[in-house]
Amino acid sequence: MKKFLCTFFLCMLTAATLAVSAHAGEDVIKAGLYFGSSALYSANLQNYEGSGYALGWFDESTREFMEAGYLEEEKISVTASGTIYLSGGSYTSARPGKADGVIGGYHVQLEEAFPSFEEAAYAAAQLPDAFPAFINNQYRVRMGAFSSREEAETAAASYGTQVWRDRYGMDRIVSGGAVQPSATGVVVTVTGTTEILFAFDCSGAKSLGILPDGGGGKAQTWFKGYRWYGGFEYRRSTGGNINVINVLDIDDYVKGVLPYEMSPVWPLEALKAQAVCARTYALLPSKHYDSYRFDVCNTIDCQVYQGVNHASALTDQAVEETAGIVARYGGKYAETYYCSANGGASESSENVWSNPLPYLVGKEDPYEALTDIPDYNYTIRYSYSQLSQRLRDKGYSVGTVNAAYVSKTTPTGNVAAVTFRDTAGKSVTLTKEACRWTLDTKSMRFTINGGGSGAASWAVNPSGGTISSIGDAWAVSSGDLMGLLGSGEVYAISSSGTSALKQPTASSGSGDGITITGTGWGHGVGMSQYGAKAMAEQGYTYEDILLFYYTGIVLDGI
Repeated sequence: MKKFLCTFFLCMLTAATLAVSAHAGEDVIKAGLYFGSSALYSANLQNYEGSGYALGWFDESTREFMEAGYLEEEKISVTASGTIYLSGGSYTSARPGKADGVIGGYHVQLEEAFPSFEEAAYAAAQLPDAFPAFINNQYRVRMGAFSSREEAETAAASYGTQVWRDRYGMDRIVSGGAVQPSATGVVVTVTGTTEILFAFDCSGAKSLGILPDGGGGKAQTWFKGYRWYGGFEYRRSTGGNINVINVLDIDDYVKGVLPYEMSPVWPLEALKAQAVCARTYALLPSKHYDSYRFDVCNTIDCQVYQGVNHASALTDQAVEETAGIVARYGGKYAETYYCSANGGASESSENVWSNPLPYLVGKEDPYEALTDIPDYNYTIRYSYSQLSQRLRDKGYSVGTVNAAYVSKTTPTGNVAAVTFRDTAGKSVTLTKEACRWTLDTKSMRFTINGGGSGAASWAVNPSGGTISSIGDAWAVSSGDLMGLLGSGEVYAISSSGTSALKQPTASSGSGDGITITGTGWGHGVGMSQYGAKAMAEQGYTYEDILLFYYTGIVLDGI
């Protein structure tokens, strides 16, 4: 039985109930769930908290939800328009061996445009296989779902004998013609059936939005095995499959990030620090917006967001006690990058990527050593043949590698460059994060043993900092005069007399490969999550944690 009729009072009540998730501003986030190559042909929704769904669209500039109509169903599906096959309870565009049902791609559309969803739904309730639709900004009524235009035209002729009565008591004779949805249309059905509840097609200018009704509370909705707050946008602006976007309040979004980016049983202050990082990161200019019209994706390419299945009272508390708090530098949102563990020292952004940011400055991290970190130390071994192939797979022109060594480190002791040399004497040097991606190391903090060098370095302090040329060093006299040592022999004076410095002999390597040993996990820029855990265990607040890892930031409201 169709359940799309609602009274004017019920519609107004629904709009008021959902207003908390439908206001404009930076506190409304669009999170891409399925898009691009992962876009869906059909997407199902099922109420978890609350019941029913408001239909409409999200205003492109204000993000306000514009309601067009309402459905009382508990389970609905949104599917790309066209011929749709039902098989095993799922919808598909490919004809299966045995279909449980078919939704044809042609319909009969009444000539009349209606002033509201309610009036279109009222008319549809009186006609066979009819449903309301929103087509190019007009409320219409469509009938049937036919496999061909000819079938639709035949049906339109037969419908001409049908009479329906409008809301003012006037009898109307059915008059309409065959139509076919455009490449951007979608249909809403009762999940697992061929019953169409609603059709939406604005030729890509608008995208269908669905806002679950919380029934006076905060709605939660099942989608793909996860529970989500907020509403959903179904973008099919250029045809093809449907990009599914979750539209919701920023703090509800953070509640779906926190238990996936940090253990939900960690200390509250660490969770609060992570909440501020996640909130700020989501508000940064989006690399996805121009292509997909959302702010942040739901994978590690942005930050993991999978709804609230694993949210706990503690993670929700962390979000609520930092509600609206973000990190800024110079009045702008800070790029609050974070990693699992930096290995003992964080790193400046320009030493890993490209742009120097004054609040992402590398520093020794004394806190990670104060907590237990699983898999903190790691070892990787490569034969020279594996290294040669790996470099070629990454696009580097190199022969058979017979030497590999760390050729440059940063002031905090992380890797800045790795050089490879082949049997022909040709060298290839990787810098910054290319070292980590190419060698598949867990962090930027590692050493290479057994790989030879060919250009031995000079130690300048007990912590292991090196320079490749002694001529790059500076000498300081008792009169504070400074100068480069330059070329020529360099002498050291000790209690036993004066002696010339000798450069170490380069190692020829050992065996047929290298051994990499390292600590940490991730790029090392910004906050260490395990470092935050350790600081919280030592009694530090979330403000202390953030101000340590992000130099000079200010914490305030959105």
